[in-house]
Amino acid sequence: MSASPAKSLAESAAEYGLKPDEYELIVKRLNREPNHLELGVFSVMWSEHCSYKSSRKHLAKFPTTGPRVIQGPGENAGVIDIGDGQACVFKMESHNHPSYIEPYQGAATGVGGIMRDVFTMGARPIALLNALRFGDPGHPKTRRLVAGVVAGIGGYGNCVGVPTVAGETNFHRGYDGNILVNAMCVGLADADKIFYSAAPSAGLPVVYFGSKTGRDGIHGATMASAEFDEDSDEKRPTVQVGDPFAEKLLIEATLELMASGAVAAIQDMGAAGLTSSSVEMAGKGGVGIELDLDKVPQRESDMSAYEMMLSESQERMLAILKPGREADGQRIFAKWGLDAATIGWTTDTGHIVLKHKGEVVCDLPLGPLSDDAPLYDRPWVAPTTQPRLDPTEVPAPSDYAAAVKTLMSAPDMASKRWLWEQYDRHVMADTLEDSATGADAGVVRIHGTAKALAVTSDCTPRYVLADPYEGGKQVVAEAWRNLTSVGADPIAITDNLNFGNPERPEIMGQIVRAIEGMAEACRTLDFPVVSGNVSLYNETNGQAIPPTPTVGAVGLMANSARRADFASMKAGQALVLLGDTRGELGASMYLREVLGREDGAPPPVDLLIEERVGDLVRDLIQSGLVTVCHDLSDGGLIAAAAEMAMASSVGLKLMIAAAIPAHAYLFGEDQARYLMAVDNGYAVLSRAKAAGLSATIVGQAGGEHLTVDGLFNLPLAELSAAHEGWMPGYMG
Repeated sequence: MSASPAKSLAESAAEYGLKPDEYELIVKRLNREPNHLELGVFSVMWSEHCSYKSSRKHLAKFPTTGPRVIQGPGENAGVIDIGDGQACVFKMESHNHPSYIEPYQGAATGVGGIMRDVFTMGARPIALLNALRFGDPGHPKTRRLVAGVVAGIGGYGNCVGVPTVAGETNFHRGYDGNILVNAMCVGLADADKIFYSAAPSAGLPVVYFGSKTGRDGIHGATMASAEFDEDSDEKRPTVQVGDPFAEKLLIEATLELMASGAVAAIQDMGAAGLTSSSVEMAGKGGVGIELDLDKVPQRESDMSAYEMMLSESQERMLAILKPGREADGQRIFAKWGLDAATIGWTTDTGHIVLKHKGEVVCDLPLGPLSDDAPLYDRPWVAPTTQPRLDPTEVPAPSDYAAAVKTLMSAPDMASKRWLWEQYDRHVMADTLEDSATGADAGVVRIHGTAKALAVTSDCTPRYVLADPYEGGKQVVAEAWRNLTSVGADPIAITDNLNFGNPERPEIMGQIVRAIEGMAEACRTLDFPVVSGNVSLYNETNGQAIPPTPTVGAVGLMANSARRADFASMKAGQALVLLGDTRGELGASMYLREVLGREDGAPPPVDLLIEERVGDLVRDLIQSGLVTVCHDLSDGGLIAAAAEMAMASSVGLKLMIAAAIPAHAYLFGEDQARYLMAVDNGYAVLSRAKAAGLSATIVGQAGGEHLTVDGLFNLPLAELSAAHEGWMPGYMG
């Protein structure tokens, strides 16, 4: 993978993803031409994946501080205070391009990489989530990609022994040429024992430990910052290969090394490998770094300096130890059977200096590589938004029962049991709610306490496509609602902003407006962004994915016994709908799956109402009055009711309780709404009235049918068979 000497440096720069003006800027900053290794170092550090050069200006719009925020964006992961001297550490990242090229390893190493981001901060991983977007089920590649990605996630997470507790899976033709695999990890640490990556001073030993370095993943960060074409399958060498058993050893060794007091700074080797870890540690600390590449543990013979610096081999860490603590490190690494070597020292030069075979092969100032990377204010045009649909002008289904079956067996709405049964959801024995239990968020007990963390991942790409600003607000509000629905207090989010080519003004417009909508929701809901990832250039032959700014969110339960799910509804309970219904059908699942249309404005999000309704729901759950609760989202009221009935194996009967068309009432996707099954409906109505909020008794649980008064009577067994049958039928 090293550059051919026959090529000019400018040609190599273009091959590595650097624009001509960026190459000229490098020459200007150095006051000379770089050599090929130095050019490779610049290419990965200035890639979109590492430098955020197109998005940094707009990411600054996010609120990133709050009373519980210990560490916001800028480190390996975000850190929030959860009381009692404990901290939650979490982040979400993408592995989109690698997963499309090589689905098993792409997804597996995405899981491994996001776990390293978390335990690098001193936290033990306790939960995994994933957000997956695949192409049309009829596309010739989709089934193979689903099988490979799911096997990769399960194979890695299950082997390491961290439960996968929540996530989401969507299908749409917009992802035919570029699937999305977003992985999230949540960890637990002592609040006073968080570890950071900035090198504190010069003269400290730089220690490499973990797996040996091979030739896999070279230029992975560059590949992740470029769009695909018909030759993308040839990029398999840029996909890393993971070893979950090595990761498990690495977790234990890292945490033990931290507990020994030997660590001054630490960083995992993720995107851009040894290059990014060494540059970031020295750059953040305002020092220099000198490495002797002959000492790097190598898996293959005759590796060049270029290959070692740009390899993205997995399960590797770089630590800066306190003076004289190398022997402690070596003892711990030997105990866990890891390769390790002191490969260099921090210096006071402000440069990264690399030696190989007795020669200096790279000498670069750190400023231009990190702090001084290009920052673009790319031109953008305001996205064209869709007009609101009048529900009276949207056709009703000719057969309501058939429409409900069609909706609930559509690829996005059908049960994903086939998928999540491949994940170990209960390893570590602290999972209280997961994909199988019928709750809007995963819930993981904080071991040895009454507390629990609630975690969720959310995005509605069709809303963002129809109106990036309103859709951006909804992404955050939906995550906030899912945490609220189980009774957790929402604390903070991480994000994974997946978009097309930012050099196209219409795509940049999507990015800008979605971020602005998300930021407004975060401010209003007091829901700061503490970490995240931007994944751009998700397009093939000029066809961009639907804009998909995914949010991963974390909430806290003070008493995990006071929580709600939607799978414990009992016959005789009243069904209470909390929130206002106007019958918003624009960009809805009904419109797409039943009528075959993808038009209309998404439902508007009133953030102040969202906050008031959510606050009441949490009060009802935390006081013990409500134990069955489901937020309304895709598919509206009828979908939420159907999911509650199927999860609880109890039928229910609904009535139309609003002066709007029946199909708009049932299928409308109005926001800030929850459906609850309660023993005393009037007590809930009284609490809602006191809070000045709309609440209505809309039905009753019981029987073996899903019934809407005067419209249809559908056997629950028939609906469940359709709902459960799609995914196993599709996967064969």
